[in-house]
This record gives sequence, structure tokens and C-alpha cells, in this order.
Amino acid sequence: MAYEIPVTQARAELAELINRVVYGGERVVVTRHGKPLVALVSAADLERLEGLAQEPEEHTISSVTSLGSTSSSPAEPHRFGIAAEHRGPGAT
Repeated sequence: MAYEIPVTQARAELAELINRVVYGGERVVVTRHGKPLVALVSAADLERLEGLAQEPEEHTISSVTSLGSTSSSPAEPHRFGIAAEHRGPGAT
């Protein structure tokens, strides 16, 4: 759970808040009018968060790469679950 503090109070207590985050392992959410504005987290927490943000993208790229290329021939329109096929005007 994060400690919440109004921005006006955070200005006055910035040095103390930094110590709480760095040495106490706390997370501080600075609010304005009761709504979260920013969060103070340790550099280690930030690195973990940035690592988590990159994992899904890297996983998707590796998954797509591992699939290789697949091609469907016109004789297999239903192979990938295509329910309808567009035909231009005058096509039978």
C-alpha cells in the first residue's frame, strides 16, 4: 500500500519523503484535490517497472518470429476461419 500525501504538503516534506522511499522502501503517491498526481518510487522499483513494461513486447516479437511465415492458397479460404469471401461486381 502506498502512502498518500497532498502536493502542498509534499513540497514542504520532500527530503523526508525521499528518505522514506529510499531507506524505508515505501511508495508515496502525491495527490492534488484528492486525485493521484505522481508517485515517488525507488530507482530499483522503477527499473523493475520498466522491465515489466518491456516483457510483453519482447514476448510478442519472439512468439511471432517463432511462428515463421505461413501462406494460404486460394484453394484454402476456410483454413483460417474465413466465413465469407468478398467478390467484386459481376463475379459469380
